[in-house]
Amino acid sequence: MAIPDPSIVDTLRRAGCVFAEDEARLLVEAASDPARLAELVAQRVAGLPLEHLLGWADFGGLRVAVGPGVFVPRQRSVFLAEQAAALAPPGAVVVDLCCGSGAVGALIASRRPGIDLYAADIDPAAVACARRNLPPERVFTGDLYEPLPRDLRGRVDVLAVNAPYVPAGAIGTMPREAYQHEPRTALEGGADGLDVVRRVAAGAPDWLAPGGHVLVEASRRQAPRVADLFRTYGLSADVLTAGDATVLIGRSAVPIGRSATGA
Repeated sequence: MAIPDPSIVDTLRRAGCVFAEDEARLLVEAASDPARLAELVAQRVAGLPLEHLLGWADFGGLRVAVGPGVFVPRQRSVFLAEQAAALAPPGAVVVDLCCGSGAVGALIASRRPGIDLYAADIDPAAVACARRNLPPERVFTGDLYEPLPRDLRGRVDVLAVNAPYVPAGAIGTMPREAYQHEPRTALEGGADGLDVVRRVAAGAPDWLAPGGHVLVEASRRQAPRVADLFRTYGLSADVLTAGDATVLIGRSAVPIGRSATGA
């Protein structure tokens, strides 16, 4: 492993990088020559996300490709992916909605090989990135459910959604590298942060298989409102938390006389 020059570590630390030594080591490994290293350090000091400079992000042990202008997957979203994977039976139809780089779908697939995975995002840059991390023919461009294959309607076993949920008025409180270098559409969810989540909840019953699950990441403060949304559309609602991660899990109804697996 490359040993960073102490001056680089000091430069990054003075710029506010909490894990300056780790970041310096990664930048040294990514640089092809001293000139490129100096460029990377300067860009990081200027506030560009480390993951954009490296071209990848660590997500639950996976190295996920990311690029400039694409939302960087957060470590708290590993909890969303893990809960989704736990609910996916063998051969399950799984959709990574608002997929961004496709990190959530990629981690689910790594934990549940053989699932039938699809993904969609409204941002063409995100879709191009997700096609590097997922089977490209299974990643679609469009608004929420609109681009998904019609034959998935009523067949989705697990719908994992990392929709934007930051209230518009709180965007400025985020780290500068986020609101300056990631797409606002991947961050902001309207006045209360739940504009997109409302639409997800409204559409989920039409797409879920009987007994299928929808999982949505939100803040702990938003969780009661998201749970109410789920119930409004006939879904059960459970709230799970782990550290700073909060995930709402809704389950569609199973017709009387039919099990969740269709038996």
